[in-house]
Formats: sequence, C-alpha cells, structure tokens
Amino acid sequence: MSLIVTGTIGIDTVETPSGEKREGVLGGSCAYFAAAAQHHTDTRLVAVVGEDFPAEHRATLESFARIRLEGLETRAGSKTFRWGGRYHDNMDHRDTTFTDLNVLEEQPPVIPDQFRDSSHIFLANTHPAVQLGMLEQLPDRRLAVADTMDLWINVAKDELTALCKQVDGLVLNFDEAELLTGHKNTVSAAKHILDMGPGFVVIKKGEHGCLFAARETDGTVGIGALPAYPAEKVVDPTGAGDTFAGGMMGYLATLPHSEFDVETLRCALAHGTVMASFTIETFSLERLSQLTGDQLNARFEEFASMLRF
Repeated sequence: MSLIVTGTIGIDTVETPSGEKREGVLGGSCAYFAAAAQHHTDTRLVAVVGEDFPAEHRATLESFARIRLEGLETRAGSKTFRWGGRYHDNMDHRDTTFTDLNVLEEQPPVIPDQFRDSSHIFLANTHPAVQLGMLEQLPDRRLAVADTMDLWINVAKDELTALCKQVDGLVLNFDEAELLTGHKNTVSAAKHILDMGPGFVVIKKGEHGCLFAARETDGTVGIGALPAYPAEKVVDPTGAGDTFAGGMMGYLATLPHSEFDVETLRCALAHGTVMASFTIETFSLERLSQLTGDQLNARFEEFASMLRF
C-alpha cells in the first residue's frame, strides 16, 4: 500500500502558559502527519514552501527514513507559510497570534507523477477546493480521508459538502462537527456526517479522546469511542491532531483491505492516540524524531491494557 499526504509545511511560533516561547520551529499539517505515519509505512509528502524555508527544517524532514520528499516544492520568490499560537492554561485551547499564508495564497503544488499511483490518501487541512483538486490527481486511490476546520465550514461549505461525497472518511473536532451539522450532540453529528457521504467519521475531543462512527456493511451505523492517553507531561499540543491522523492512516495503510468496520477503526485510532501522546511531550517534531519502535510498541501495549476490563 502507498500512503500520501497533502497539506502544509510551515514555520511556527509557539507560546505556552509557562512563559516559554519557541520561534521559527518546523510545523504544518504535512510535517506532523508524515512524521507520525512513517513509523508505520513509507509516506509520500506533497506541499510547497518558499525560498526562505530553513535548511535545518528540510534536514529534519530528511532525517525520517520513510518520508519521501519528491513532492516538497520550494518555490522561488515566495515565502513559507507562518503561524503563531499562544496556549491557554488548560493547553486544550489557544489563540492564534498571527497567520501569514504567504505561499499558500498561490497555486497549490502538483503531485509528482511517481506519486499518482498512491492508494491511501490523507487530505490534511486546507481549502476544500484544493483538496478536491488533489484528489482528482490520484485516480488509483482505495482510501481517501480528509481533515477540515471551522474556517472552511464558514466560507466554503458548498465545496466541503462536495468533498464529503468523494472521500471515505472525514476527521474534524467536536466544535466543527456541531458547526457543520447543527447538532450539539456528538453522536447525532457523526450520523449526520455519514449521511453526507463518508463511510466513517472521526470527531476529536482533545483531552477527552475521540468519538467515531462507521457505516457497516449491512447499512447500520456503528459507534465507538476512545479516551486520550493520560499524559503526565504536556509541553506543546501543536500538531497533535495531525499526528493522531498520521498514526491512524499509517496503520490503515498496512492492512490488506480498505473496508473498515468499527473494530478496525478502533485499533487504528488507538495507534493515532498513542502517537499523539508522544508529540505533545516536546515542541515541533523533536519527540517524534527520537521515537523508537520499542518505545512506540510499549506505550501502545500500555494503552491497550488500560482499555481492557
């Protein structure tokens, strides 16, 4: 199976409640997703940066043995996407301090010919029209999953609705699910989203884990939920959602089939949950770049034992 992610690579500035501030760190949905997914399988990355993209950030991405970077375009005369955020005391909410779209306001990157046979696609958060354009370049897809956010629900709902008819899965948080569907109840929102087209939906609830729903082969809807891993140390939650998706999709891409019931999704989301628990321990990709297979497996077994009763 071949896994591809399309989305953003950025340069972040992050402020935490402790007063610590990191400027100019590597970020973006593609970076976090790929760093997580490559622990399971080779991961093809498609994104665009400006000529100001630091050499040390490219070296960080190159240090991950299973990330393929032929789809990372450096655009002459352009500047890289930049974002800043300040976290609240509970670390589950943040204020955006600045957003410089820069190269993201230009044409999206083109998927390289050698990536167009990708079977598993993750469309990380960006304008749904761009996501649809990327999807059209991948005719051999077996599983396509998209992420979205409140901005696109507010300004591009028609395009997002069209995207939902084309993807197999949708990932979003509980506030976005309510905004998209009008349902305050997360289960009702999940069922509504399934009626919009996807075969499954994952609704992230931050420190409270996630709820997910899937259309079973007999037409019924299966519902499941997972808690978050009870992390003792939270340094920087940036990218946790993208890492969660990377762990989920990385695991799904290793399976010999592309039909996922609730139990298969539960296992995939457990992998995503564990992966995200490492990301939040440090800034940027620092922890994921040092993570070993033994550490990952040990925490997965620990998390699995917490869920048995």
